[in-house]
Amino acid sequence: MKKIIILFFILFSVNFSAQKAKEELPTPKWSILGKFSFLFNQSSFSNWAPGGQNTIASNVSINYDINYKKDNVNWDNIIKTGYGISHVSNSGLQKTDDRFELNSLFGYSTSKYWFLSFLTNFKTQYSDGFNYSTEPKELVSEFFSPAYLTLGPGMLWKKSDKLNVNIAPATARYIFVSDEFSGDFGVEEGKTTSLGLGFNLSGLYKFTIMDNITMENTLTMYSDYLANVGNIDIDYQTNINFKVNESIKMQMTFQTIIDDNSSSKVQFRELFGLGVNYNFHEKVTY
Repeated sequence: MKKIIILFFILFSVNFSAQKAKEELPTPKWSILGKFSFLFNQSSFSNWAPGGQNTIASNVSINYDINYKKDNVNWDNIIKTGYGISHVSNSGLQKTDDRFELNSLFGYSTSKYWFLSFLTNFKTQYSDGFNYSTEPKELVSEFFSPAYLTLGPGMLWKKSDKLNVNIAPATARYIFVSDEFSGDFGVEEGKTTSLGLGFNLSGLYKFTIMDNITMENTLTMYSDYLANVGNIDIDYQTNINFKVNESIKMQMTFQTIIDDNSSSKVQFRELFGLGVNYNFHEKVTY
């Protein structure tokens, strides 16, 4: 009986120590995750009564999450880059995606969920963009034209890595264009840069819909104090990921942009495809 009691206490102590060690696992100081994805779409028609055009489309994207946490400091960095093309019969090659975006949000904790913050955002594109609805096609953008740089101090409310809202009431936004696009994208004629000062609100919300299905929502709102007071630029994007296995996934992307400087109409982008997903750089440092 004594041996049984001794054995019980030994097992209990080992289990308690293991649980305690698991609970006291330190928060990573650096966490890095690099993800590569390739999506492919194809449609083909032959003697199809309702009609249709043969289409082949592909999209490559690389996303990097680089985060730092220590004591009162929280620094989140996200790099998103992607490029996509499609080939439609009788129309040739067309660009479907072209973007580079860097988001950096530095926070210094003042309470459990609130941080003094500083926001930096930069976004542009890699290649020429065309309006394919005209004949001949019309050049409407090119590399680094436009490019946007947004930065400013604010307050960050961060419940977790999956839910946060940043409020920046004094945000500077620079717009860069080439000489060819001087006068477009909110830049005055004869100039290649424009400076705005306004209110910026950005937020992130990620959650799991069900097993193997996740949704990520990002929202950015900006209103310029110096021009078009009361006019609000909106950029909202939703990504829904369907995980088939560790390497195969389906992805749906919906993006809506309202920005009078780039277009008088509401801009909408939708992407759906099945492809390969690979985490090529994953590192945690304590």
